[in-house]
Amino acid sequence: MDFDMEFANEMMMAVAKLPVIANADHAPLEGGEDPAFGTVRWRTLFSADKTSTSGMVMGVAEFGPSGTLLPHRHSPAEIYFGLEGSGIVTIDGVPHELTPGTALYIPEDAEHDTVAGAEGLRFLYVFAKDRFAEVEYRFSEAQAL
Repeated sequence: MDFDMEFANEMMMAVAKLPVIANADHAPLEGGEDPAFGTVRWRTLFSADKTSTSGMVMGVAEFGPSGTLLPHRHSPAEIYFGLEGSGIVTIDGVPHELTPGTALYIPEDAEHDTVAGAEGLRFLYVFAKDRFAEVEYRFSEAQAL
């Protein structure tokens, strides 16, 4: 029995070291229903509860024309990388343009929000967490109530 358990553990560790490929076109579109978030929708590509990955969460945020992600904070820092369209990301009161090929680093607990341009916006987001569910969003409007 010990041999079987040891073998199973070794196999699990070997699988955890394999590369994982995710296709954004095949990831389910989430969000868009809760007005506290704004109109943003997203596709989670890497998250330990969905993929054999750890240490990083990555996904694609999608906004229609003039779409929004309302002001919020969270403990882990975050990175945005523009893919399509354009928008303004305001970080601690300072607006930054996000366009294809532009990267933004958002420090931990910095208040930030996003407003897409007239053509909409798509960007890659990354957190140094195992699971997206570990990122606790604290929306500014909700805290003010």
